[in-house]
Amino acid sequence: MLEASPVGNSSHSSFLFGGFPSLQNHQRLLVLVLLIGCYVTLLLGNCALLLVIGSVASLHSPMYLLIASLCAVDILVGTTIFPTTLLSLLFNWDRISLTGCLTQMFFTHFLSSLESTLLLAMALDRYVAICLPLRYNKIMNASVFAKLLLFALFRSGSIMGTLVGLAGSLWFCDSNTIRHCYCDHMALVSLACGDTERNRAAGFAVIICFVGVDTPVIFFSYVKILSVVLRASASGEERWKAFHTCGTHLMVMTCFYLVGSVSFLSPSINIPPDAHTFMGLMYILLPATVNPIIYGVRTKEIRNGFLKIFKVRAKKLKSMKVKVSPAGKAKT
Repeated sequence: MLEASPVGNSSHSSFLFGGFPSLQNHQRLLVLVLLIGCYVTLLLGNCALLLVIGSVASLHSPMYLLIASLCAVDILVGTTIFPTTLLSLLFNWDRISLTGCLTQMFFTHFLSSLESTLLLAMALDRYVAICLPLRYNKIMNASVFAKLLLFALFRSGSIMGTLVGLAGSLWFCDSNTIRHCYCDHMALVSLACGDTERNRAAGFAVIICFVGVDTPVIFFSYVKILSVVLRASASGEERWKAFHTCGTHLMVMTCFYLVGSVSFLSPSINIPPDAHTFMGLMYILLPATVNPIIYGVRTKEIRNGFLKIFKVRAKKLKSMKVKVSPAGKAKT
């Protein structure tokens, strides 16, 4: 797996993925369970949610458009890492160029950070809708929605572009085996043979920027939402529903940020390579797989939209069968 160190002052131009070194004999099972299972579920769930939100006019409000944006990001981030991981585990095609590695790194971290900003925007949207209902239409209009998306794109693009640019300026003259199954920032930086203090500081700054800023705002928003709903709800059933919904959202977000932070920093911590790789995959695949359930199946309006589409298509199929004779010719 290891390639000889480059001669003289040259730097590695390609790298190998370490994957799961302790589970070499079970890699096909890993592909079946972790990747194909999660990735197929991810695609089906998020595509179904996009179809429902795009087809039902009543769901074209900021809240559901944010959910649709989250679904699109989940599909893209999963697709960013899935091909290289699948080829590496199935066929040992685990080599990637430095340019390809940096490109994958940018899109992986860009889309993950974009998801963080979208979760923040969704929490703020719910805060305004529940805590300031009379001002919701004025605050959350099309202009504000567009500005939120532009802010998310600019923040993630500029920060991750800087992070990847710093990583690309490093010199790699020792091992060329990345202890991961895709190009993670700190996993690549740990292979550099020069001074990496700037890169590590930039990595901590990214965590502070997204986890340190987004998480408290999201948590505060849901706490305020919960307190308002609990004060306004008279029945115990409504109180439990509000607590269960907010609690579920907070647990999903906590897992996303916690696993992401540990995965981002794990090359600097004494964590087994297999555990590091597993957490990196779960950081990407788990939220993208469960988000359609949390924000789709559990949302009444989206469930009704799905049933509406299903009934319309069932009626069309039934009418087509009525118009066709048993011999297969249209009735006159």
